[in-house]
This record gives sequence, structure tokens and C-alpha cells, in this order.
Amino acid sequence: MFFKFAIAVAYLIGLVAADDHLGFRYNGFRSENLSLHGVAKFTDGGLLQLTNNTNRVKGQAFYRNPISFKTSSNGTAFSFSTTFVIGIQSQFDILSGQGMAFVIAPTLGLPFGLTSQYLGLFNNSNNGNASNHVFAVEFDTVQNTEFDDINSNHVGIDVNGLKSEISAPAGYYDNQTGDFNNLTLIDRQRIQVWVEYNGDEKQINVTLAPFNMGKPRNPLLSLSRDLSLIFTENMFVGFSSSTGSLFSSHYVLGWSFKMNGQAEELLLSELPKLPRIGPKRTSKLFTIGLPVIFASLILAAVSGAAYVIRRKRKFSEVLEDWELEYGPHRFKYKDLYFATKGFKETELLGSGGFGSVYRGALAKSKVEIAVKRVSHESRQGMREFVAEIVSIGHLRHRNLVQLLGYCRRKGELLLVYDYIPNGSLDKYIYGQQKLTLNWAQRFQVIKGVASGLFYLHEEWEKVVIHRDVKASNVLLDCEFNGRLGDFGLARLYDHGTDPQTTHVVGTLGYLAPEHTRTGKATRSTDVFGFGAFLLEVACGRRPIEPQSPTEETVVLVDLVFGFWKKGEIIEARDPKLGSDYVAEEVELVLKLGLMCSHSEPAARPSMRQVVQYLEKEATLPEFPALEISDSGLRFLPSEGFEDFVVSFQSLATSTSIADSVLSDGNKDYNVE
Repeated sequence: MFFKFAIAVAYLIGLVAADDHLGFRYNGFRSENLSLHGVAKFTDGGLLQLTNNTNRVKGQAFYRNPISFKTSSNGTAFSFSTTFVIGIQSQFDILSGQGMAFVIAPTLGLPFGLTSQYLGLFNNSNNGNASNHVFAVEFDTVQNTEFDDINSNHVGIDVNGLKSEISAPAGYYDNQTGDFNNLTLIDRQRIQVWVEYNGDEKQINVTLAPFNMGKPRNPLLSLSRDLSLIFTENMFVGFSSSTGSLFSSHYVLGWSFKMNGQAEELLLSELPKLPRIGPKRTSKLFTIGLPVIFASLILAAVSGAAYVIRRKRKFSEVLEDWELEYGPHRFKYKDLYFATKGFKETELLGSGGFGSVYRGALAKSKVEIAVKRVSHESRQGMREFVAEIVSIGHLRHRNLVQLLGYCRRKGELLLVYDYIPNGSLDKYIYGQQKLTLNWAQRFQVIKGVASGLFYLHEEWEKVVIHRDVKASNVLLDCEFNGRLGDFGLARLYDHGTDPQTTHVVGTLGYLAPEHTRTGKATRSTDVFGFGAFLLEVACGRRPIEPQSPTEETVVLVDLVFGFWKKGEIIEARDPKLGSDYVAEEVELVLKLGLMCSHSEPAARPSMRQVVQYLEKEATLPEFPALEISDSGLRFLPSEGFEDFVVSFQSLATSTSIADSVLSDGNKDYNVE
């Protein structure tokens, strides 16, 4: 019995030793020793396809057997080397549906990893946990600000979470000149990658290069990190990928791996090609019957001339030279016309003072979209307007509706957005008896919109002023998360510069007093509009509600202020909430709404402070005492409010503008 046991132990020791120098190479994939998860599959052409043309899915492929990465739980991690060739085919030329990653994990597959920005690796609760024991190299094609991504085309080294320990724009260093050259991950080309770890020097190197160029001498990323603290004794190696609201196909074309040695070079000539995008070209050479074909074409042209002329007139649009630089951001009117079934009333999602919104689906990609038709009578400033719309199309945030592009035709602008299934927030809080949101959902929406607005004001490369923050411009996705949309009025400028004076645009009740006086839209005017938004969501009422001729107009900020003055501010809440609410959160939102609605811009908080208050990272200071002055209501200074001595006037003092339009209800306000 002892002899048999000794043989078994010797066999296991030999197996571990063999794993210490394990190596494999796949020049293309067919029925390999890989474990596939999610939508991953082997294609007939020899490709490992991690994701397909489907939204919000993940795909993973791992080497089926565990690999010994160190001798014991407190041992030193072994060196390893791997090289592989990847390719990403995006739904659009300049937009992508998330990225992919090379990963070393303690389990075969990562079943709890989510799609979208999580790349199938982690989820909201375990992202960043030291207990994950996951090492990854991400090839990310979307900038996710919650992970501090540097841009939407980068490579990063991740340890236990998606906030990369080091990252860089995708590219390589030229061996001759040493110059850095960009690589676009989604340009549908093959890219070779090398990932190496030196267990003695505790050094990780990641190198990229165009296919068939050879390995550059200088790595793209180099990080000193002891992976002994990350790895367990046995780990699994493979790839993980996911898609989001847009989709991409992620491919691995070849893979070589080696423990304690140099990975074998891939036979690049044997690797498969990426599949063709679009229909295959057909030959234009006709050697037989050319005269007959030519005569038939002439006859068809003559007989169909009238039809062609009518069709051209119907779908005619002017494309000026300066628009060529915006490329895929411009949609064809014909495509939008058919997507919305000719802008049928049955596809109408809603209408407002600045246009009507239609639901549609693009014929080729089947992507659902929302198309807003905006009248733009004057050609003056059109180029600047389109340039800003295209720039705003680069915004990426989970609480913003993605602006995909535009179309311009006969004095009309059409703005194309992601379609958000649950529609706008206002229909859930105004006048609904059955269709409403509970307090937890409302508070989550408020925090989401605040996060999105903070991103616009401070986190993106430029300052974006939305200029129309209100419930009807907040859309709810399938999980009832709030997404701020409708960037048709947005303006942007560089950080550190002052916004220019423009004509007054926005919606009555959300317009800051100084905006109506000066015409300047600033971050502070957005905060004012957000304050009105806070109050309407918490109270279930519009900022200004016209009554009958014999009744006074109800100004919401005055109403809430009156409750606060009596020490009963929580009584201003929406009665439809019943008793299902958190009193501390309701009080916080109402007080924050009053603070954001202050008539003096300097007294309003920034969106950074608003987010801190809502996330309870900072405590909202107590309001100071109240007195009556010649200028109206006035706060007296108190501790924590050294400079907070400005008037808190009612919006009712600014109703001289409102009176002329109250008969139209909460209409949009646009003054040149």
C-alpha cells in the first residue's frame, strides 16, 4: 500500500514539474483544448470568436487545464511568456461595443463577470477586491470614467479590478526612429501582442505591433509588480470579452504560451484572416453580350428617369465640403427615413418646443435608434453647431444617452440617439396613478443624472453645458437607470475659459435668473436647472404650474421654501410616494434643490459637491437663519457659511418673463 502511495505522489510531483514548463501554440483554432463560455465559438475559418453581433453579451475562452504558476501558497510566481494575434470588428467605424482582455484567473471562466464595461471579468460588487486573484491585460475601446480610463483606445494592466495600474494609448515604438505610432484597436486589422513576466525581476512587459511587422524592441507598457501576491498555485489562462449597447466582434487568430521560457513564435502565414465586412465585390468585366447589356441599361435609364428624379427630390440633401471631415457621424436622410417608416405618427415618441422624436431601426445593423427632428432656419452658425454635435458624440458615460450622429436636410437637423426603451422620466412622475416610481428608484435616477452632469462639467476633455436639464430630457433604460439626453441645445468650451454670450434657450422654470439677463450659459446655470429637476422629482410637480385665472400660479421653489420655513420641508414630497420613502434622503434632495435654485450663482454648489452630498461623502451644511431685507429673503451667516450671505429670492420675482408665456404651460423658451 505504501509503495502505491509513493508512486502516486511521485506522479503528481512529476505532473507539477511538467506544468512548470508547460507550453502550447495554436496557429488558428478548430477543435482545440479550450473551454468556451458565453457566446464564444470556433468559426469555420479557424477563428476563435469571443463575441458576435449581439448587444450586452460576453464570451470567454480558457486553456482547459490548470497551470502551475508557483510552487506553494507563499512561493514565488514563475516567469511566463505569451503572444497572440487579435482583431476587433466594430459595428461602426468610430464607435465600439466595449473591448477584450487576456486574463489569468483562479477559476475556469469567470461566471460572475458582467457584460458592457466589465469585459466579462468582474461585477459591480467584486471589482477591485484583493480576493479576486485576477491578472488581466485589457484592450479597451470605450472610455469608462468610473475606471479612470485615459481614452477610448487604450491598453492597460489590471490587477483584481478594472482601474488599470498602468495604461497607455494603443500603439508601438518604431525600432528605427523610436517614434510612437498609434494603433486603432477597432480598425478591423490584425494586431499582434506580447505579454511577458520575469519572475526574478518582478517585471511585466506588454508590447503591440501591426500584424507581420515583428516585435518592437521597446514595450508599450512596463510595470514592476510581484505577481506572487496575486497568483494562486494553479491558475487558468485565456481571454474574455463583452459588448454593450453597441456590439463588436472580438477575435483571437493565434495564441502561443510558455511557462518559464519564451513562447514559440506563431506561424503568421498560417493564421486565418478576419471575415469580410459587407458583401463580396463582384467582377465588372463583361466579355459576352456587352452590347445587349448596354442597350438594356439605356432603356432602363430612360424608362426610370422620372422615378429617379422624384426619388432624388424626396431624399435630396446638401453635403458641403466642410462636413466631409465629420465622416460617419453624418447619417443619410434616406436611411433615417426608412428607419422611422417615413416618420410615421405611429413611431412618434414625443414632441416639444424644439422638435419631435421618432423611434426607428437602421435597416443594415438593426440597431434601434431615436431620431429628433430640429428646425434650424438660419445657416449662420450651422458649421459650429454641427462641429459641437459631432464632438458631443464622443461622450461616454453610463448616465448619458449616446448621441450617434446627425443629418442635415433643407433647413432641418436630425439628431440620432441610442433608443432607450422605458421613455422619459416625466411620464412616471406627473399625473400618473398606476405608472410611477418609488422613492428608491427616484433617488437612484437623481444620483445617476448628477453623475452624468458632473462628467459633462468636469471630467470630459471639454466643458459641456447641457442647457436643458429637466425630467422630460431624462430617459430610463431597461433597469430604470436615469440617462440625461437631448444634447440639441448643449454648448461646449475649453476648461479654464469663459463661455460666450448666446441667445437664451431652455425651458421656463429651469432658467437661471442670470441666464435670462446676460444670455451666458454656464455650469452654474446648469446647476440651477438641476435644482428645479431635484424638486420636481421629489415633489411630483412641475417647476411652474399655471392655475385657473382666479388662482395664483404655483412656483415649486416657493412652495418648497414655504414648507422649509415652517420646519416641515419633508411635507413637500410627492403624495404618491405614500409611506415608502427614506425621510433623510427626501429631506436631503429637497434642501439640495433649494440650494441649487439660489438666485445668486456663487451660492449654488458645483456638481462635484452635489454628487458628494448625494453619495453621502459630504454632509449638507445646515441652512443659516432667515431675515427680511430690502432685496427680499436673506440668509444670515453661520458656521460653515462664511461667504454664504446672499439673497435667496423667490422665482416669483422673475415672473415678468414668465407671464407672457404662462398661457402655453411649461413651453420651451427661446429668445434671440
